[in-house]
Amino acid sequence: MQHHTSFAHRLFFTALVLSLLLAAPSARAADYATPAELGKALFFDTNLSKNRTQACATCHDPDHAFTDPRETAVGRAVSLGDDGMSLGDRNAPTAAYAKFSPRFHQRKDGAYEGGQFLDGREPDLAGQAGGPPLNPLEMGMPDKISVVKRLWENPAYVTAFAKLFGPKVAGDTDAAYGAMTQAIAAFEETAEFAPFDSKYDRFLKGEAKLTDQEELGRLLFFSQQFTNCNQCHQLHAVQPVKGETFTNYQFHNIGIPVNTTARRANGTKPDHVDHGLLENPAVTDKAQDGKFKVPSLRNVAVTGPYMHNGVFKDLRTTVLFYNKYNTKDPDRLINPETGKPFRAPEVPATLSAKELAHGPALDDKRIDALVAFMKTLTDRRYEPLLEK
Repeated sequence: MQHHTSFAHRLFFTALVLSLLLAAPSARAADYATPAELGKALFFDTNLSKNRTQACATCHDPDHAFTDPRETAVGRAVSLGDDGMSLGDRNAPTAAYAKFSPRFHQRKDGAYEGGQFLDGREPDLAGQAGGPPLNPLEMGMPDKISVVKRLWENPAYVTAFAKLFGPKVAGDTDAAYGAMTQAIAAFEETAEFAPFDSKYDRFLKGEAKLTDQEELGRLLFFSQQFTNCNQCHQLHAVQPVKGETFTNYQFHNIGIPVNTTARRANGTKPDHVDHGLLENPAVTDKAQDGKFKVPSLRNVAVTGPYMHNGVFKDLRTTVLFYNKYNTKDPDRLINPETGKPFRAPEVPATLSAKELAHGPALDDKRIDALVAFMKTLTDRRYEPLLEK
């Protein structure tokens, strides 16, 4: 990444922008009247990737709850890069409701909270937006200058950036790149990403009625006695409440095993360990090893596969996985997707034992009820996906 822009570069970009403005009378300031409107265009722009094949929306598809619907050699566990060959090692999290995550910080009790990405390494949405274009496994651009040159290929962008961020942005690579990330963040902060119109939200307004199974699942989910769901997936202490995002934005190690299928496909060395939060440059405490940010459960029923590495395909499997910490029944320790016992954690030493071993073992009726309740957290526009 380039952190300083030379005088020569500033002259180059200023001349380039002026030539585009003179050559393109159709580029009007009104094309993108707000940062969010500009950000929406940028979010879908494949020209910002090395081979012009991939945009933010590729891995965060609005038609699929802002996750990656593309099938790869390992299903949808990890995403394919702009080069058509590279596979990542983590599952692309949904961008829906991401704006509610607080800036990454350490609380007074020592726990870490917030940020973007699964390890919280970027403090906010703008920081997150700046990562994928420069990631060789994702959009693959070599540096910020290359991205900015692509921006200035579009006369409408030239006009909009000058109008929204000031004329000096044209001659400063870092400023232009930062403006791009701010615009994308502004789009991600719109109601399109967080409509709060699921069946559960309609239920809170008295506009929908939960089935008996869904209601049982709701009671179990928020129970302080019978499940551990609310230990991590409840933001507001008092329930029910409008605007619940179903995550406390903290970091935990819940004992997820390695996704060996993805590792074989993406060429990761066999001895590689994903250290989660410990890979965040701001964190050096080894007690944070293997911890990942608690994801929102909004749209969870249509955003599989699950866990930070996409190791589980089915939502019911994830509930069974949690339940294994509360049962000694050998039949309840079987992963139904493999027919074998759930495998050992990738990082065993830092498990959130207190949160995981909470409540009695659940029978099938209660497991199915929890799944039914989580389906009610699906935004209205994605409810048809529940039937697929």
